[in-house]
Amino acid sequence: MSSPVFPFSAIIGQDEVCRALMAVAVDQSIGGILIFGDRGTGKSTAVRALAGLLPPIQVVRGCRFNSDPESHNEGTSPKKPIEVEKIPTPVVDLPLGATEDRIVGALDLEAALTRGEKVLEVGLLARANRGFLYIDEVNLLEDHLVDLLLDVAASGENVIEREGLSVRHPARFVLIGSGNPEEGELRPQLLDRFGLAVDVKTPTDLDTRVKIVKLRDAYERNPQSFVQEWKGKDAARRRKITRGRKLLAEMHVPDQIIRSAAALCAALGTDGLRGELTLIRTARALAAIDGKAEVGMKHLREAAPHALRHRLRRDPLDETDSGTRVARAVEEHLGC
Repeated sequence: MSSPVFPFSAIIGQDEVCRALMAVAVDQSIGGILIFGDRGTGKSTAVRALAGLLPPIQVVRGCRFNSDPESHNEGTSPKKPIEVEKIPTPVVDLPLGATEDRIVGALDLEAALTRGEKVLEVGLLARANRGFLYIDEVNLLEDHLVDLLLDVAASGENVIEREGLSVRHPARFVLIGSGNPEEGELRPQLLDRFGLAVDVKTPTDLDTRVKIVKLRDAYERNPQSFVQEWKGKDAARRRKITRGRKLLAEMHVPDQIIRSAAALCAALGTDGLRGELTLIRTARALAAIDGKAEVGMKHLREAAPHALRHRLRRDPLDETDSGTRVARAVEEHLGC
């Protein structure tokens, strides 16, 4: 029997990562999250712990693609009655060694050989539909798989054409990637697909390091008891996500917030308008997590580093890193 997942609420010293993950859980239109940092800083632990917080989703019973019952009957008249069931929001790992067939889907060889039937064996993209697709060491992913993921992420649809099979199915997911920057950089095309980028640092505060070690040791000694101890705090965060999703529809974004976001992006020279849109969506989600009815300047300031640092052009004459440039612009345009 496998050990239960480490509780999300027990992760300390990585507040920025946890807030960013919760923001995307509230509003998936923000896009994916890229988490870069040192080894052993809890990047994959935080992503896998998120699965325990996510509210379940409704799907068509027995559907291998996690189809949404609301859209299943679109285009049909009259609507056919369908059976519905609830499943946990999928959080699917895409291992580095995965083949294209495993990711996209392929012919079920056993069914073909034993029964002579052409049956689709669904891939990771089908399992991740309406959920999250997690790639650890994303900067080491092979180029042809990067291209494949870009195509599917752009269209929201996966096309499988194998040995006489031709299948299309929805594949809308939030892409989460983690990695160590020392092992290589991401291709610009993939980097742009991540709505947020969060840098993770090894805690330098002694008390924080001691507390992390004690919590991890307690978990490894008795995982079931440890998870039960943190169950209440995880439930409280789950309620924040559920409430935040409801608040989004009525969330007010003042014109001054939008103007400030546009001024910040213009000052930093970000390409296109994706920076502004992601910045506003993230600030709105953070306000919803906090239970607010209106986006405030503090939410914009909190969202700016994660929404913009990976969108800046490199300036060979400026030796400061992108995070410092964003912080400098935030101080100038949004106040301290």
